[in-house]
Amino acid sequence: MTLEIAIDRDVCMGSGNCSFWAPGVFDLDDDGVAIVIDPDGAPEDKIVLAAQGCPTQAISLTKDGQKLV
Repeated sequence: MTLEIAIDRDVCMGSGNCSFWAPGVFDLDDDGVAIVIDPDGAPEDKIVLAAQGCPTQAISLTKDGQKLV
């Protein structure tokens, strides 16, 4: 099953850490807030690193109903 990625846009501060760790998955929009551009754009371990590296913990990951981050 695919990893489900959610971003709390109210919490995101636009650090860009997520797009550093998984550039094919995350980007910043015109408001400087993280968005998902392709949930399959990087290996799962890189996406997990990106979520763990978020300074405001705005990214949550769920797989098979289990919360990973």
